[in-house]
Amino acid sequence: MALIAPWLVLLGYCALILRMTPRRVTPAQFFAGGSETGNEPGLWLLVASAAITWIFAKSIANAADLANAFGIAGGIGYAFYYLSFVVAGVTIYLLRTRGGYTSLSDFLVSKYGALCAKLFLIAIAIRLFNEVWSNTKVAALYFGNEGSGEYWLGVLLVTAFTVYYSWRGGLRSSLLTDGAQMILAAILLVAILTIIWPTLAERGLPEVSAGRNLAGVTFCGLALVQVLSYPFHDPVLTDRGFITSPKVMLRGFILAGIFAGGFILLFSTVGLYGLSLGISGNSSVSVPASLGLPMLLVFNAIMVTSAGSTLDSTFASAAKLAGRDWRNRSAGATERQVRMGRAVMVAIAILGNLPLLSLYLGDAAGPAIIAATTISGTMVMGLAPIFLLSFIRGAGKLSFHLAFWPGLLFGVGVTLEGALGLELFPAWIDIGAGKYADDLGINVYGLMVCTAGYLIGAVIGPAPGDRRRGAEG
Repeated sequence: MALIAPWLVLLGYCALILRMTPRRVTPAQFFAGGSETGNEPGLWLLVASAAITWIFAKSIANAADLANAFGIAGGIGYAFYYLSFVVAGVTIYLLRTRGGYTSLSDFLVSKYGALCAKLFLIAIAIRLFNEVWSNTKVAALYFGNEGSGEYWLGVLLVTAFTVYYSWRGGLRSSLLTDGAQMILAAILLVAILTIIWPTLAERGLPEVSAGRNLAGVTFCGLALVQVLSYPFHDPVLTDRGFITSPKVMLRGFILAGIFAGGFILLFSTVGLYGLSLGISGNSSVSVPASLGLPMLLVFNAIMVTSAGSTLDSTFASAAKLAGRDWRNRSAGATERQVRMGRAVMVAIAILGNLPLLSLYLGDAAGPAIIAATTISGTMVMGLAPIFLLSFIRGAGKLSFHLAFWPGLLFGVGVTLEGALGLELFPAWIDIGAGKYADDLGINVYGLMVCTAGYLIGAVIGPAPGDRRRGAEG
């Protein structure tokens, strides 16, 4: 029973999701997610969709592990990333109401030029690629040990099923299934908390050393700095900023941030539970394993649900990037664009899982390959001034490049340090304590460099002539 139970969970999940997905959609529905009658998604569908797409499998595992490592500060720090909803929501609201833009790429072409827009799209394409393997890996670990036949079968089935219903319905399928996935995830979270909270209430929050607590506070600082740029390189989030009216979008993003951030903070108590009882290892796996098969299956279900919700949104965003955004198409969607989008869905599903093969490349090469695929929050720090300071009229192509490339170089340096064990940054750059002190210092000083570059570009470089259209209501 223990061997077959995870597969029964997956089967039940697939049956539920298939009932929610449309069999046929129009090109407009495929890319914009509207109803058959042309109505835009409602507020609560937007809230559920935006929230569940950011409660992805890797984030759930990270929240538990950070709380296990740093105590409650770790969980709070990870929840701070969900302020991204507010940053993105306010920024997109202003872009739409003041400039009438229909997508981030539309804005970038107008403000900075086509080349800058394509550089941005390449960066988020790498982000989408990264989302595939990072979510299938976490979900597949509940079917078998990494590298086992069961593990690879889990990767194959989760990926193939999500591609199947995403291919049929695009963003419309993603939105409809997100609603069911959000409800299911909430029910499963309640089941988890019902089991672990009585023990935590009895024992109290686990105490950590002053050093570990300071390291957790350092991580909180890192999250607050990265949240200024982090949301803009995630099309899963930003694509949803243009499918409803600006006012509905802003309310929806704020509510989604509260719900998703609250979910992550509550789930981080799994790590606190493991810390309190001295349970080591990956908290999202070791804790449910210690609670018996029924609770392990609940965790299995929540990981499959969260992985599926992020993967279908990833495939929908990849389709839109290829079919619409790359050539900055603002006219009505066509069947040809849908065919292009569907082809890219299949391609990114296959290519996006290739980094999992790094498991067979050895202790040094494997992590290096994984690190090389990751567009981190550090690499995209230059997006903060590019979007948040875009109201500066003199800013143009030069401002973009003087902000974008330094941030990318800082990020590459951090990646090389982690993957190859190099020491590329001086010790004085550290801020705070613990493993994230280096990252916090690099992000603070790096953001200052990117912002200074952006402002210098605005002073000495001519702007392209920011073509604004009529504002939306």
